[in-house]
Amino acid sequence: MEEQKKVMLTGSLVILLVAVVVVVYYFFIRDKAKEALPTQDVVEEQSVQAAPEELAGEEDIVNPLQVELNKSDPVLREMAGDLSADQTLESWLKSQDLIRKFVAAVDNIANGLSPRPQIDFFTPRGDFKVIRRNNRYYTDPKSYSRYNLVAGVFASLDAAKTIRLYRRAKPLIQEAYEELGYPDQDFDVTLVEAIVELLKVPVVQGEMLLEKKVISYAIADPGLENLSEAQKYLLRMGSENIRKIQKTLRELGAALEIPEHLLPRPKVYIPVNR
Repeated sequence: MEEQKKVMLTGSLVILLVAVVVVVYYFFIRDKAKEALPTQDVVEEQSVQAAPEELAGEEDIVNPLQVELNKSDPVLREMAGDLSADQTLESWLKSQDLIRKFVAAVDNIANGLSPRPQIDFFTPRGDFKVIRRNNRYYTDPKSYSRYNLVAGVFASLDAAKTIRLYRRAKPLIQEAYEELGYPDQDFDVTLVEAIVELLKVPVVQGEMLLEKKVISYAIADPGLENLSEAQKYLLRMGSENIRKIQKTLRELGAALEIPEHLLPRPKVYIPVNR
């Protein structure tokens, strides 16, 4: 059970890190997309608005931050604190080595891996809970509310300010990415892979049956249990938070002129509870 708690409490952390820069990523690399990404069967569609022309223009030209990577935390905290009116974001930004942790976490997500080593600032209130009924275990819907805060902070971000900050910090982000062992690869490519990884997560309709292990629980439906660890992080946030996060991602992607066919399409999944 202790291990499961650790997995659940870190589930939303990745989403926050990606959320802080996802919109700017799309703006920055929309012209670099080279091929269509695979989509899923459509069960539930969400409306997408046409991209406003005024997003492109003189504001695209932003001077990079004039600070060393090792000394960038104070500058980022000052600038990122203005991205949202929600004071929670400011408290999360007190973590150290922000850019390196963000880069490493995104790289892990893009590869379907756990970002746990990079997360040290967020702990949801309460414990993961299950419901036992007829000698079967189900996820308690009350557990999902622990992640409402993350989804709320994401929805509160100022897209335009986030775009400017990401573009100004991009050279430092790229430097951290090269340190991680990618001297010849653009971080933008990895970031889009991470976003796509999360957009592939289905919205579960109905109860999620669990299988009790020695110290944790597994999802009984193999179609969900076989998702990557990164995808299961978002899955454990619950359907409403998944919808909120993915809807925002799609609206921002459309507003930034990302072709809709490049993004995985929304999907509702009815779990097999046998």
